[in-house]
Amino acid sequence: MQRPTGVTILAVLAAIGGVFSILGGLAAFGLGSFYAAVTGNAFVTLFGLLILVLGVVYLGVAYGFWMLKPWGWTWGVVVPAAGVVIALVQLVLAGGSVTSLVIDVVVAGIIIYYLNMPDIRKAFAAPEKGWPFIGNVGA
Repeated sequence: MQRPTGVTILAVLAAIGGVFSILGGLAAFGLGSFYAAVTGNAFVTLFGLLILVLGVVYLGVAYGFWMLKPWGWTWGVVVPAAGVVIALVQLVLAGGSVTSLVIDVVVAGIIIYYLNMPDIRKAFAAPEKGWPFIGNVGA
């Protein structure tokens, strides 16, 4: 099956987001390590490591989208939800903005909605309902 245009766009955006997350994660990890050495507070270092790992996951999702892998669909739903959780943690613990959180929630909702459209699920060989790794259980 040919890859839908929207999935191609999501793959490219996930790859770009992955690269920027890796760069940002490395910067936060490095600066956070310096900050932790001075103050004893390792929060920025841990947050940088989390962003770095998330960037690698985004690159994996981009590959899964590009190749229409069934696990790409699953991770394409899980990763935006995880991004919302991270934005919420950033809001509460690091003084992030409410506007950023709202944008993250809206974008994640749009992505999850799009990935659940019947034609898109079919392109990824996902079942019509439920999760690909558990089938129609509970759906």
